[in-house]
Amino acid sequence: MMAEVARGYYSVAIWITRFAYLNILWILFTMAGLLFFGVMPATVAMFAVVRKWQRGEEEVRMFAVFWEIYRQEFWKANGLGIILFALGYLFSVQFQILGAQSALVYQMAQFSVVIAFALLAVFLVYLFPVYVHFKLRTIQYLKWPLIIAIVHPILTVFLLVCIGAGGYLIFQAFPAVLFFFGGSLSAYLITWGVSKTFAKYEAAV
Repeated sequence: MMAEVARGYYSVAIWITRFAYLNILWILFTMAGLLFFGVMPATVAMFAVVRKWQRGEEEVRMFAVFWEIYRQEFWKANGLGIILFALGYLFSVQFQILGAQSALVYQMAQFSVVIAFALLAVFLVYLFPVYVHFKLRTIQYLKWPLIIAIVHPILTVFLLVCIGAGGYLIFQAFPAVLFFFGGSLSAYLITWGVSKTFAKYEAAV
């Protein structure tokens, strides 16, 4: 009995270490790319490691895999990042311009920009699991994450609520935890949820 408890504590400690190490790698490699050019390839690399864990490769050489994916996907991931940044910037400018107007039609148009922001957030949740699972052209990565999200609305709402509520509660109670586990735990939850839909799209994608 004691041996089983000890093995359980040891397993928990190992996984805590893995998640913390992966999160620190994500932060360091994001900073190595001066934030803007680092966040996309670092996030892709983090999701690639998590995908291996969930496929049973728990003893993966984390730094080696992370660095290989980061280097390999640097330009392609940043190409996507620039497109997404441009869209986000465009939505922000439109929102500010419409908000400066008083007519009802402009306020309604401003609401449509809010919906566009929400769709962009949903797209980002699905993008990285899709990116590391499927080998697609850049333009296809702009299509399939949103399609899968819309086809599975319950899963989408569940993931957004879990990430939003969990992040808020942790930030309020133990903000330092986010530094060590915020990214890696979110990536694990997202990959776990989104990957359950992939079997339906293997032939189509």
